[in-house]
Amino acid sequence: MQKLAACRVAVFGIGGVGGYVVEALARSGIGALDLIDDDRVCLTNLNRQILATRKTVGKFKVDVAEKRIHEINPDCNVRTYKTFYLPETQDLFDFYEYDYVVDAIDTVTGKLAIIENAKEADIPVISSMGAGNKVNPSAFEVADIYETSICPLARVMRRECRKRGIDSLKVVYSKEKPIRPLEDMSISCRQHCICPPGTARKCTDRRDIPGSTAFVPSVAGLIIAGEIVNDLAAENGLI
Repeated sequence: MQKLAACRVAVFGIGGVGGYVVEALARSGIGALDLIDDDRVCLTNLNRQILATRKTVGKFKVDVAEKRIHEINPDCNVRTYKTFYLPETQDLFDFYEYDYVVDAIDTVTGKLAIIENAKEADIPVISSMGAGNKVNPSAFEVADIYETSICPLARVMRRECRKRGIDSLKVVYSKEKPIRPLEDMSISCRQHCICPPGTARKCTDRRDIPGSTAFVPSVAGLIIAGEIVNDLAAENGLI
């Protein structure tokens, strides 16, 4: 526990997957967490995100996560960044400070920037592939990116990692084919947006508003957290 308490983990993306990663790491005794996300809790997050409740709707996810972490472990050192990680914001972060990096964001450009910076700093990184629009939590696997199949996001990441000479990348992914969500315009966010004024990225801007169930992103997040704790323990000769 002393070894874990001395570790700092950066979690990029505090949504459906990343929120559960943070929850599990805080409960596992990780002593320092950097939380990076510019998004606010939305009413549409209630079906799958651990930070989303009626009381937290409209609040920044990193602020909600920081408060929750300190309710679990008051001694955890938490740093929050209300920013979306892209190549143009990457200079805000010193990857050499971290013992582990979690990529739980959705955009390919951001994911690649995180992975490249972690690899350059020789810091272990684990990346979440697509978890939206899926319903079978037992389909998730831990694999190298070049061993993945079926997942559309993993297919793009394989191609882009190969272009950049990234020879390996630990990922959590599912072979389940995503289900295209139906859209009922009478209740759709596209016509009934409840995001607060000034929200940077609204659901209405997305090609699809992803559907999910509570037990899919949560399982992906807990698998990631388990890999991190196991890897950190092994690195310190504890297992």
